[in-house]
Amino acid sequence: MPKLTDMVSSKNSNPQSDVAPLPATPTARTEAVKVNSPILGSVSMMTIRSPWWLRAIIIAFIGLAVTVIWVTNALLADRISETTRNRADIRLALYTGHVLSELQRTSIVPLLLARDPALLSSLQSRNFSITSQRLISAQDEIGAASIQLLDETGRTVASTDRTKIGSNHANETIFVSAQRSKDTVFTLAESPTGYEFIYSRALVSDSKLVGVIVVGAELSKFEKVWANITDVVAITDSENRVILSTEPRWRGLTLADALAVRSVPTALERAFRVTSDWANDPPDAYLKGEAVMRSEARIPFQGWKLTSFTSYDSIRERVNGVLALEIMGFAVLLALIFYFLSRRARLQTDVFRRESAELRQLNIRLQQEIAEREKVQKDLAVAEQTLAQSSKLAALGEMSAAVSHELNQPLAAMKTYLAGARLLLQRMRPEEALSSFQRIDDLIERMGAITRQLKSYARKGGDAFEPIDIRSCISAALSMMEPTLKGRAVRITRTMPRSAVMVLADRIRLEQVIINLLRNALDATKDVAEQQIEILLSAGETAILAVRDNGHGIDDLDNLFEPFYTTKKPGEGVGLGLAISSGIVKDLGGRLTARNALSGGAVFEVQLPILTAKTQAAE
Repeated sequence: MPKLTDMVSSKNSNPQSDVAPLPATPTARTEAVKVNSPILGSVSMMTIRSPWWLRAIIIAFIGLAVTVIWVTNALLADRISETTRNRADIRLALYTGHVLSELQRTSIVPLLLARDPALLSSLQSRNFSITSQRLISAQDEIGAASIQLLDETGRTVASTDRTKIGSNHANETIFVSAQRSKDTVFTLAESPTGYEFIYSRALVSDSKLVGVIVVGAELSKFEKVWANITDVVAITDSENRVILSTEPRWRGLTLADALAVRSVPTALERAFRVTSDWANDPPDAYLKGEAVMRSEARIPFQGWKLTSFTSYDSIRERVNGVLALEIMGFAVLLALIFYFLSRRARLQTDVFRRESAELRQLNIRLQQEIAEREKVQKDLAVAEQTLAQSSKLAALGEMSAAVSHELNQPLAAMKTYLAGARLLLQRMRPEEALSSFQRIDDLIERMGAITRQLKSYARKGGDAFEPIDIRSCISAALSMMEPTLKGRAVRITRTMPRSAVMVLADRIRLEQVIINLLRNALDATKDVAEQQIEILLSAGETAILAVRDNGHGIDDLDNLFEPFYTTKKPGEGVGLGLAISSGIVKDLGGRLTARNALSGGAVFEVQLPILTAKTQAAE
């Protein structure tokens, strides 16, 4: 094969060959340069150097573009941020008014209900049959979250939520504070879902406490309203603890702890964050990994404060829109500059033309090399076909040995049945003898099927597949092994599901695999005192058939499925049973594996695809 260094044209091998320099121009200076290439040899190329002032202009232009974009970004970001902050302050003022209005409206309700004669009368008469309905009507009119009526012991006697009737609040703040005060008392109570905002007031009749009315303010509705906007809103109490928020997991935490609750940013997110902070003013806080603007407003009620967090995304979108126009303009100008500079590249055309002739010569030699490689590949294909034919001849020899191996079991069974039939005929029991002859006929049919299947094994394929219940194959295999099993004191345990385990397979070949596994298990337990064989069938994503014995186990798992590998004595086996079984299972789309059990013995598992309704329709 020719080397690449031998493909260089002879005219390039001359070390004295140079290219005549081009005439100098006012804007550029040309220079002839000789390049030594390992492929093309010594090739003369023309390089063109730009004047220093032209490079300085390009660098200055790029610097000007970066400066203008930087200043524009800073000015626009400050201006739009200020506008966004003003809008957030206006929204906070509106939200503060809504919350305060709801609290004031709800605070009047206990005073009105405390003067209701019907409620006072029900407490005195202990008749609360219609009291809850009256409270429900009042709730619909005023829009309160809940209303409860407590008696003088703190027990709920009427409520808009009937599940709370009978609960005792004697030791809770809503009851104790109302007893000690003559006015309406506000209580912030914790609940499993968050916080409850409760007003309570004592009901007095003849200067005697007869009960307490408890009214819950419906502030949770604001969370639902605020959740429809892009901002995150939270209300904190005097201890800076979040009591209302569009982020449910913030409730009960301080605002600092709530902002700290976020997922760990990835390396890419950290890089974006550092870049954003470096290019812009640092944000007020980070929420879910995003920079946000923080705005606060005080609620004139028990030191409450309303805080909102506005994302910088909207600001960045508006700023980036203007920056994109600027960048586009500078890009167009820069493209024009490079266009004029690219005209200088035409000076190199002559050099490229000279090199093209040399490349054509190289291309011709490469084509010759490709032709030689194609010839070698054709010779290799002929050799592969010869090797395949030799493999087929070897497979025929293996199949002839497998035929004698697979027919030993039916022949032994036929011998047993013939002896039984002879004995039955001697005892004048012809009907039972006919049954033995029928079994012999079945075995002959079986031997013919095995011969056909061994031929299909040599072809590594078959198409006589049908839906089969593995349980019936196990039963048929055990029936086939019945004469052998009767002569052995072995305990066989079968564990199978009640429903059918359907697979798409060839019944004869699948039964052949099961018989081979059972025969190996019998051979493995031949020297064991208490011989046991377990057959386990399970169905999940795949059908798994396991045959386990309590023999001596497997010493060499790596070569177990190799043809002619056997641990038996000479004359007892040729080592083809597991190799044939493994090939059959692979043809059925599954796999055959083996391992040693922890408690001793060997376990062989056959895994086959389950035949579902979808699979059957596809077939």
